[in-house]
Amino acid sequence: MSQADESPRVLVVDDDPRICRLLTRFLTAEGFLVDSAPNGRAMWRALKAKPIDLVILDLRLPGGEDGLTLARRLRAESNVSLIILTGKSESVDKVVGLELGADDYITKPFDRRELLARIRSVLRRSAAREPDAAVGAGSPSILRFAGWTMDLAQRDLVSPDGEEVELTSYEFELLAALAQRPARVLSRDQILELIANRYWQPYDRSIDVLIGKLRRKLDDDPRNPRLIKTVRGTGYMFTAALQSD
Repeated sequence: MSQADESPRVLVVDDDPRICRLLTRFLTAEGFLVDSAPNGRAMWRALKAKPIDLVILDLRLPGGEDGLTLARRLRAESNVSLIILTGKSESVDKVVGLELGADDYITKPFDRRELLARIRSVLRRSAAREPDAAVGAGSPSILRFAGWTMDLAQRDLVSPDGEEVELTSYEFELLAALAQRPARVLSRDQILELIANRYWQPYDRSIDVLIGKLRRKLDDDPRNPRLIKTVRGTGYMFTAALQSD
């Protein structure tokens, strides 16, 4: 939180003044300090002017830097909590939200009480999260399987051919979540909770899209997978044996 004795400060970034006014009135009544910005330039000015605890960012900003660009830059330069707001609901947009490092995602039109619950949940997780948290005590920081080497601390993945494979943040988190729980079936909800710290909408397909991307980078044939098996109607299971040093 910005200050120990101060209410959380939320920055709403949306070009629609009605959304900004609605959220400002509603969140202020709920005890938050609220600022708003209609575009990226105003967002950066607000972030520099005072400590911000949470940014609610509309992905579909017109002109200049769009919301996707702003979210990517924001996550690269800051650890501020981020909720993405958009009118889109397709899986591909949710995957983009995950890969950009958003803490949560909500679509328009939204229920104000649902948004409030998500804001409080994100801020609770942020307050509980230790900076630069290391791999838990007793857990190996390097995983080896089927010739692959995964360094959890350095966030590197090296192929059996010795080449480093580039993964997005959430592709890496997804692989780590599965590989650290070998031979265990994880539901989509469990995976989302592990890598995104939340449950997304029922029938959300973003994990399926991420699995497809990850399999391609691992050369794991979905028709005959060696590493990540689909458990029909349930979720996914990491089937490769971990090799000890």
